[in-house]
Amino acid sequence: MLYELYEAHRTLMEPFIDFAQAAAKLYSNPLSQVGQTPFAQRVSAGYGLIYRLGKEYEKPTFGIQTVDVDDIGVAIYERVEIDKPFCELRRFKRFSDDPATLTKIKDQPAVLIVAPLSGHYATLLRDTVKTMLKDHKVYITDWKNARNVPVSEGTFHLDDYVNYVQEFIRHLQANYGNCHVVSVCQPTVPVFAAISLMASRGEKTPLSMIMMGGPIDARLSPTAVNNLATTKSFEWFENNVVHRVPSNFPGAGRRVYPGFLQHSGFVAMNPDRHTSSHYDYFKSLIKGDDASAEAHRKFYDEYNAVLDMDADYYLETIKTVFQEFQLVNGTWDVRSVTGKAERVTPGDIKTTALMTVEGELDDISGSGQTHAALSMCSGVPDKQKKHLEVKGAGHFGIFSGRRWQNVVYPAVKAFILENNQVQGQAHKKPTLSAVEKVADKAPLNSNPTVAITLEKNQVSAPIERALTTSKKITEQPRLNVVKKASGAAETPSTKTATPSKSRPARKTAVQKVPLRK
Repeated sequence: MLYELYEAHRTLMEPFIDFAQAAAKLYSNPLSQVGQTPFAQRVSAGYGLIYRLGKEYEKPTFGIQTVDVDDIGVAIYERVEIDKPFCELRRFKRFSDDPATLTKIKDQPAVLIVAPLSGHYATLLRDTVKTMLKDHKVYITDWKNARNVPVSEGTFHLDDYVNYVQEFIRHLQANYGNCHVVSVCQPTVPVFAAISLMASRGEKTPLSMIMMGGPIDARLSPTAVNNLATTKSFEWFENNVVHRVPSNFPGAGRRVYPGFLQHSGFVAMNPDRHTSSHYDYFKSLIKGDDASAEAHRKFYDEYNAVLDMDADYYLETIKTVFQEFQLVNGTWDVRSVTGKAERVTPGDIKTTALMTVEGELDDISGSGQTHAALSMCSGVPDKQKKHLEVKGAGHFGIFSGRRWQNVVYPAVKAFILENNQVQGQAHKKPTLSAVEKVADKAPLNSNPTVAITLEKNQVSAPIERALTTSKKITEQPRLNVVKKASGAAETPSTKTATPSKSRPARKTAVQKVPLRK
């Protein structure tokens, strides 16, 4: 009911918001008669602020047209390589007419950036993507607004998130031999699970994973976000923040955690800061400080654009990560695309280097929460582990802005290069401790292109290709090994992947899916 009331209010206010926009333009136009009145600038600023506070913020675009590679402009072509019901794997392909530059970018490492699914769009990482494009082939997970996903596509669970990440990793491995994975904030947990399960099965794992500001162990240095999750019961979240999508959206009837509620929570964490920011914007408009006003608009166009999350995914994240701490307690079972429950065991990771990054002033993921991943990866040699604490950086500062570009990125770039060699290959003896349970969720409809059969002596086609690739690489001379790992020996296909319409969906119309206890 709350979602319907919110939409009704937004629809009712829309004409007034449009009027405020028109009035702001009218009073700021020097050719207009009212624009020449003594208080025109103040009136225009007031209407402009009203418009900004009341408008509907659409999903922003990445808008990355070019980047500089060694001071040479390189064109960027953005395209979707894999289209899933709840996510797109988006690639930023680079082009250059300069032969030396073209050779250089072909030799650079491939990186999968896993963006958070926690209220904002993946464009929040625009600065992260643009910076990394200078030295890497970059892909990113672009999560969809759940209110636009029809109910016929089924629900989305935390398990599905893990399976999506594994599919995307295999896609990059098929194109480049292997890849590196960067996860920012929320996805550190499902990415950790995805790579742990791949290692447990004996699959080839990524060359490295970089975790930035994520709640690996949410018990440490609890923040306001952590305290909310622990002071409220699971039933409270289910009864108070989950609502159904209204009929005017494609996902009508879907249970979601609405973006407008999430946005209210963001603002409530720092109300004074946001109030001051809007007042400064008002003063900038009066003074004619266009640069400051544009900086404000640019930030809030991104910050105010929010998406809905599927309720099952949201509730399972609350329980698994913030209430029961299943990852650090060693009790987290993830249901694979074949329908089997697999225990997440980070200690099985042996050939993936790990770097953790934390901001000193992070008020979302507290100090030590991400660093905890290092001790959990007991199978990774110490020389392949690294931790970076960024002095004076808040949560957003570790992946955007000056500190990201001058402090964090150089360290991340160096870590990737240090570990950009042929490793992360499949183990000879899988150590998977998978326990097949009676499904407490609807069984999955396996997709043969990504499914992994865990029966004895049976491996799916993607895994066979990965094993074959690893064997061929290790049989080549040392110089060729290094060349292939860097991405030069294997040119990715230029053909856009056909969107996958089949998915391991749990159809709510067929069977109601209870939450795992």
